[in-house]
Amino acid sequence: MAAASSMSSVFGAVPGRVNGLADVPGIAVGHAPARDDAGKPVSSGVTVVACPSGAVGAVDVRGGGPGTRETDLLKPSNSMQSVHAVALCGGSAFGLDAAGGVMAGLEERGIGFPVFGDAVPEGPLVPIVPAAVIFDLPVGSPADRPGADCGREALTAALGALDELPGVSGPAVNGCVGAGRAAT
Repeated sequence: MAAASSMSSVFGAVPGRVNGLADVPGIAVGHAPARDDAGKPVSSGVTVVACPSGAVGAVDVRGGGPGTRETDLLKPSNSMQSVHAVALCGGSAFGLDAAGGVMAGLEERGIGFPVFGDAVPEGPLVPIVPAAVIFDLPVGSPADRPGADCGREALTAALGALDELPGVSGPAVNGCVGAGRAAT
């Protein structure tokens, strides 16, 4: 097996800053915890992979009880060519509500699929945000579920990392954060 230093030059690939998804230009990752009524973080959350310029997406849904939203758009037989974000959510099927917050946040920023094409730039936009959930209800309280606000917060974190906004620094964090807060 070749040494790691010689492998880094294969096809001109060079390890990124953190050797992760966030090293890909135009893609950012953001996390947010679900919050209780007082705003305190609880056991669930959301992770958003944002690609505001669009990226080709694909999916392979597995398991006996998948919880997904908009994943059928990613089948090769459908006409959608790109996604603007992917929402990975805790909260079981309840967590799919978080994708609505991601969509709303993208729409506010003028990011989405132009419904009437490029000929009508002021026409409506529909952000394409496939989402999937994990079953984390037995960890913490089953009432700890991410909603639209949590999805919007994770999107803001992702876009902040992408744009290097003030107050947001460093690469995407790993571990029990975002959708993985209660993952076991």
